[in-house]
Amino acid sequence: MMKRLLVVLLAVFMLSSIFAALGFKIGVVTGTVSQGEDEYRGAEAVVKKYGKEIIHVTYPDKFMQEQETTIARIVELAYDPQVKAIVICQAVPGTTAAIRRVKEMRKDIVFVAAVPHEDPAVISSAADVILEVDTPGRGKTIVELAKKMGVQTIIHYSFPRHMSYQLLAQRKDIMEKTAKEMGINFVFVSAPDPLGEQGLTGAQQFILEDVPRQLAKYGPKTGFFSTNCGMQEPLQKAILKHGGYYLEPCCPSPTHGFPGSLGISIPEDKKGDMTYILRVVNQKIIEMGGAGRFATWPVPMNMLFVEAGVEIAAKIVQKKLSPTNINGIKLVVTETAKTKYPKAELQVRTLDQYKNYYMFIHKSVIFGVDKF
Repeated sequence: MMKRLLVVLLAVFMLSSIFAALGFKIGVVTGTVSQGEDEYRGAEAVVKKYGKEIIHVTYPDKFMQEQETTIARIVELAYDPQVKAIVICQAVPGTTAAIRRVKEMRKDIVFVAAVPHEDPAVISSAADVILEVDTPGRGKTIVELAKKMGVQTIIHYSFPRHMSYQLLAQRKDIMEKTAKEMGINFVFVSAPDPLGEQGLTGAQQFILEDVPRQLAKYGPKTGFFSTNCGMQEPLQKAILKHGGYYLEPCCPSPTHGFPGSLGISIPEDKKGDMTYILRVVNQKIIEMGGAGRFATWPVPMNMLFVEAGVEIAAKIVQKKLSPTNINGIKLVVTETAKTKYPKAELQVRTLDQYKNYYMFIHKSVIFGVDKF
């Protein structure tokens, strides 16, 4: 009997030691695989690392029409007294309202909001830390990348909802201005909103049909950029089939659209290994005739923001990090990035007067040109 008890206790100990220990719980809120696979996979990674100390929930695919559902799911996490922090990526509309409701009953909960859809002044007044790619900065770097690739015309796909977002609109304006300065033709094309009547399927079909139209009009030196996650895979497929240049995903990452558009299956043990994924994607793009025509960042930013966001939240709860410590925040994000891509070199700045709003940027890589 004693021997059996010892075996059971040993098994329990071994099982518990598989996971890192926080001593409290962190809620993680992401989109579904269809709306944001990178952040969903990031959540899976932190669940794998911390086990039951991570509570992962998703917001609805039609988050614009179902904001109350999003709010309810965030607020529900706060009813668990063991939850000390909540990480949200993407911080879709309704996030600020949810944070304020939670703070009314639980002022102790730390919030990390990544890839916010709400204006900086709004979200920075509610969340403790905001993580975002340097959207305005990309307005310049994307056009510089296009010039390097030999692009003569840039097609920018978006829709009114996204153009109502302050930083997305600002990026578009900077892209247009920079393109003019560099002698590149800039064309804004209004696409169907995936959250509209036609849904994601309709938006994707539009991209598949419109890319060859734009290439016929502007020629093979046309580069494409879309502001929507769900449009990336069809955009990549259309460019592979018809020609043109893919300037970068909306949310820079080696895994954003590429595995699906290229028909690549990533082994379970390689899903966090960006060097491996970059090499496989690179090889496939070269085989399919896309060398020199597809670019991305080597670090999966939304996935990174979820994983680094959990580490940042934990350190703030443990009083080891201040929400406005830019060097400390950069260190956590960079260390997390290097676990995925050892050569990661992120630059960070805060947005204007919002000292808790961190914006990151990384040098782009071009498949078929750069070495991995």
